[in-house]
Amino acid sequence: MAAEAALPSPPAGELEEAILALKRERRAVLLAHYYQESEVQDLADVVGDSLALARAAQRVDADVIVFCGVHFMAETAKILNPDKPVVVPDLDAGCSLADGCPADAFREFVESHAGARVLSYINCSAEVKAMSDLICTSSNAVQMVRVFDGQPLIFAPDRHLARYVARESGREDLIVWPGSCVVHEQFSARGLAELRIRHPDAEVLAHPECEEAVLDQADFIGSTTRIIERAVASPAKTLIIATEDGVFHEIGRRVPEKVLLQAPGMDESCACNRCPYMRLNTLEKLHRCLRDLEPQVTVPEEIRARAAVPIERMLELSR
Repeated sequence: MAAEAALPSPPAGELEEAILALKRERRAVLLAHYYQESEVQDLADVVGDSLALARAAQRVDADVIVFCGVHFMAETAKILNPDKPVVVPDLDAGCSLADGCPADAFREFVESHAGARVLSYINCSAEVKAMSDLICTSSNAVQMVRVFDGQPLIFAPDRHLARYVARESGREDLIVWPGSCVVHEQFSARGLAELRIRHPDAEVLAHPECEEAVLDQADFIGSTTRIIERAVASPAKTLIIATEDGVFHEIGRRVPEKVLLQAPGMDESCACNRCPYMRLNTLEKLHRCLRDLEPQVTVPEEIRARAAVPIERMLELSR
């Protein structure tokens, strides 16, 4: 296998056709997040946010699942499909939220709040999911919080999403794990205010993982999918968008006439608002993982079985 892995990829101009041919040969389904590079999105069978991709993984009819996203998303697909190989272009495509909530520390956190139920954002490891009563995404977090009315509730791992959900649900007593997204935390409230002055007719769309000072300036707050849907439906000709700019590809495909502006980051010298983990997946790596069926994502069965319960409950409640 080491010798096979050393084989070169086809020339750049032939990569897409080679990937499609391998996908047919392997009878594989390609699931991709909206934060992937545009050329990866264009090859996918399903492009979506975390909720849409979890739903797609639940109903997969294929021999192999190829997941172009980050590790926790591929783990979710494996949890829902224990008997299918789940391969990813790059195992190092992780997530700051998942990495910032290690299972051992989270277990101590949960134990220190005896009697509290646990609602975990899907951006966490399989081990954390296995300690949870229910999973949520940014699309359904408010709805999932309301399942636990009247009960003490831990919300992990994103503190900004937790603050937004607390406000929208009226649950100001959430017990919050203090994590954050390295991408959404980079948006500058001051820079956004200055950009709005230059574009007074623009509508501002923001993801709830952003800091409060950014959300306070938004005309619309929603998940990745809802941001895309609002961008399409909005009467505004110019849109300022505070989320990872991978969404620009889908928005531009649907409404090419609109002007799309990225909300400014705190550091104007870098593309800090692009997820460095999502962008590790390239066409070359995608071809290689389809060719070699490696690297594969694995989840120990004892953890997988426990994690499947809150994920499947979320999917049932979200229908």
